[in-house]
Amino acid sequence: MTETSNIYRNNKNNPELDEKFMKEAIKQAKKALELGETPIGCVIVRDNKIYARGYNRRNTDHTTLGHAEINAIKKASAKFGDWRLEDCTLYVTLEPCQMCAGAIVQARIPRVVIGTMSPKSGCAGSLMNILECHLFNHSCEVRRNVLQKECAELMSLFFKNLRMSLKHQNQAHNPQLHP
Repeated sequence: MTETSNIYRNNKNNPELDEKFMKEAIKQAKKALELGETPIGCVIVRDNKIYARGYNRRNTDHTTLGHAEINAIKKASAKFGDWRLEDCTLYVTLEPCQMCAGAIVQARIPRVVIGTMSPKSGCAGSLMNILECHLFNHSCEVRRNVLQKECAELMSLFFKNLRMSLKHQNQAHNPQLHP
């Protein structure tokens, strides 16, 4: 284990640090929200410094791979010149899906901090737990529900706005059904 890994293992019980970096992930989620994307944001931290940021761009970039975690992992790997992100902590506003959880495990990220859980698609404890599965050659330490209220409110706002938009579109296409 490297000296940096020891630093991050010691920071695992530092709620103030986790909240600080989750606030940065929330800023990324708000960028996604501005684009009309599902508001999920992510930052990757090493040595108490953010090295990569990402937010959902799936619709904007027309790719299923446009998730916040994948975008951040790609940036961090490019910055470090290595696919292994063994000395990093990943902060994400919403529990990762199966694709992102798999990428996190493959990138060897040792610690993941999650804002709010995703009961319909989460793979860090909700539907399944890929991150902490010891059948793989790597597993992650996970901290859940950091700034949960703020992260959940972003998701609620997004889906409320989406329902309103769909309702208005439906009314515009079928005015006789909506007097």
